[in-house]
Amino acid sequence: MKLLKERIRAEATVIGSQVLKVDHFLNHQVDVDFLHKIGAEFYDRFKDEPITKILTVEASGIAIAVATAWFFHVPVVFAKKSDSRNLDQDTYTSEVFSFTRNNSYLMKVSRRYLGSGDHVLIIDDFLANGRAVQGMIDIVHQAGASLAGVGIVIEKGFQEGGSQLREQGLKVSSLAIIESMDENHIAFRE
Repeated sequence: MKLLKERIRAEATVIGSQVLKVDHFLNHQVDVDFLHKIGAEFYDRFKDEPITKILTVEASGIAIAVATAWFFHVPVVFAKKSDSRNLDQDTYTSEVFSFTRNNSYLMKVSRRYLGSGDHVLIIDDFLANGRAVQGMIDIVHQAGASLAGVGIVIEKGFQEGGSQLREQGLKVSSLAIIESMDENHIAFRE
């Protein structure tokens, strides 16, 4: 997505060679007009699939998933990372290691919101090592649902997550794939 790459080049902050900060327009402060364009792009890429639900993980994926779901006219289900009193006890769970947080957590989705009749599109903001996406795929399988594909806003192509998912035969569609980055330069896969 050309517009996304332009915004990353102009506005992102790179820390070292692993961290890309786009928090001022994508995942902390959200540019809703831009988010609408991202949702439209995901719709264009997956519109031929009979999507019934969009699955993401809290918190950064929620806004992107909602923008995408608006075009499909389907509900968004998001996996919770922490327990709360209002979360159903009957859940699908998957243990995920977070490299960002440097710890593991249980991803949970209520069984009421995902079932065998669902055709699921997974949406997330970043794909690096792929652990969060693998956790969501695990939950889709536990539900007996079918997986339409995975939509990612920014993929770190220099990490193994995207290639591992594609090797599994999954349709992975990333709007921008970064080949390499440092404080002075970001190189995109064309």
